[in-house]
Amino acid sequence: MKILGHSVHPMLVVFPFGLLATAVVFDVIHMTLGGPVFAVVAYWMIAAGIIGGLAAAFFGWADWFGIPAGTRAKSIGLAHGLVNTGVVLLFAISWYLRTGAPERPTIMASVIAIAGAGVALVGGWLGGELVERLGVGVHAGANVDAPSSLTTAVIPKPTQVSK
Repeated sequence: MKILGHSVHPMLVVFPFGLLATAVVFDVIHMTLGGPVFAVVAYWMIAAGIIGGLAAAFFGWADWFGIPAGTRAKSIGLAHGLVNTGVVLLFAISWYLRTGAPERPTIMASVIAIAGAGVALVGGWLGGELVERLGVGVHAGANVDAPSSLTTAVIPKPTQVSK
């Protein structure tokens, strides 16, 4: 699925990855320095990251159906999707464990979030393998001097007038 010539899924994944990774940073700060604010920020970042992950998953799932069957890309794409589903589930469990007292997460909630971040690295690597190694989602005419996607997506090419 593309918008103005660019795949939507890679545009969206930066949000859940960034939010969930930063939630772990705030968890570590909370565990180190204490203070309820860091824990509450982590709680809401996890909530936003889960929502962003579900949005990105929708577009990734749609893209996966466009990969030819029987290819390495199809199996890597499936692994990528399953691993990242696991990431969202781990963070959802961590979020759920915090719901009673987001300002005081249990050690288990934080450990599960940290584990989710580690698993996310694997899912991100698999996504990189799809794009950078297998060329999934990369325009067939991509090169270092390729024209802007807007020139073909928005601006029509001039037509020749016959004399």
